[in-house]
Amino acid sequence: MHITTHLDLDVIAVEGPEQVSLLVELTAPTVESATDREPSTLVVVLDRSGSMAGERLEGAKHALITLLDRLDPTDRFGLVTFDDSVELVVPSGPLTDKAAVRAQIAAIHAGGSTDLSAGYLRGLQEARRTAGPAGATVLLVSDGHANAGVTDPVKMGEVAAKGYAKSITTSTLGFGLGYDETLLGALARGGSGSELFAEHTDEAVAAIAGEIDGLLSQSAQAATLHIRMRPACRAVRLVNDLPTTATNEGVLVELGTFYSGENRKLVLTFDVPGMPALGLAEVASLDFTWVELPGLVQHSVTVPVHVNVVPGDEAAGRIPDILVRTELAFQETQVAKRRATGHLSRGETGAALSELRRARDIAVEACAACPEDVSLRDEVDMVGLLLQEAEYGDVSRAAKLSSADSSFKSRTRGRSA
Repeated sequence: MHITTHLDLDVIAVEGPEQVSLLVELTAPTVESATDREPSTLVVVLDRSGSMAGERLEGAKHALITLLDRLDPTDRFGLVTFDDSVELVVPSGPLTDKAAVRAQIAAIHAGGSTDLSAGYLRGLQEARRTAGPAGATVLLVSDGHANAGVTDPVKMGEVAAKGYAKSITTSTLGFGLGYDETLLGALARGGSGSELFAEHTDEAVAAIAGEIDGLLSQSAQAATLHIRMRPACRAVRLVNDLPTTATNEGVLVELGTFYSGENRKLVLTFDVPGMPALGLAEVASLDFTWVELPGLVQHSVTVPVHVNVVPGDEAAGRIPDILVRTELAFQETQVAKRRATGHLSRGETGAALSELRRARDIAVEACAACPEDVSLRDEVDMVGLLLQEAEYGDVSRAAKLSSADSSFKSRTRGRSA
């Protein structure tokens, strides 16, 4: 893993409280060839409730049949379907008979209501049963609101987090405009996976294919960042939307799985109290750990974060690092979009519009300061689209698009897979 860090302000004034931002860039190892990889384990949990009948279910089945061609016979694949009951269509195991699995997928038909939790829990069981040294992935595909079983997003997110603690990643694909983006988002966040949104069948097929591409090119797993605060730091904040746990020394961040050559950017802010003495001061240390594939070798790297305490007149002439400030602004727009999603999901359109306008203002200001950043111009356009959809179009579409877009950009911006 290649790790670089950049502070927006590397000098601070003596005895003056400051907030400094740190940009962390992570580039995963590159897998030389697909033959080097460990066999993968994928368990798909497919909604076959009545609302999936017709084009959606047929499209999902087509996507699953297609993905079988991408998997090797040694890869483990399982399929669980659910409506008001759960069926284990394909027990998770090596794909030694793809023709039989294709026939089992083709025979799936639509049923009744939506007991999502029962289907997901059964999928987790299958994933745990057959997970290899590199863990396993559960991909949940649903188009409807869960109306049976456990429907609390917080509880389901906790279940996904417990699964991730045992090397089971959870990704979700919301299909159409009728699913619960809050619930599927909680599952993906807790399971350190992707939160995907596909309004139409062709988009769903592409999304599933993209997940398979990532699964087959993993080069690092179980990546974490432990931010250890020093006395020179009063508080730390991770701007990105990633699972965190408070520790006695600071914050533990779950970074999840990396794909071959993938680049990610994190932004941290540190509140530094007035420093009484001149010279170099350590604000925090960043402890990174990950397991590199295919050799399953664990690595640990510690990166100290220092600021230089200087006289006030010298600090007055400093120029903030524009790249750090740009990424901070980009991630702050994602924070505003996540808040807007919550408001939209609760029917609070006015509050959502206020958050989206705030996101737009942040992005526009950052774009003016760094006009060559294409991602910022794209972000201005995206927030404009969300505003238009929320105010004049379909609120449900705006909520789902905002949730999935902010999730991707906050957790995996720059993914190369």
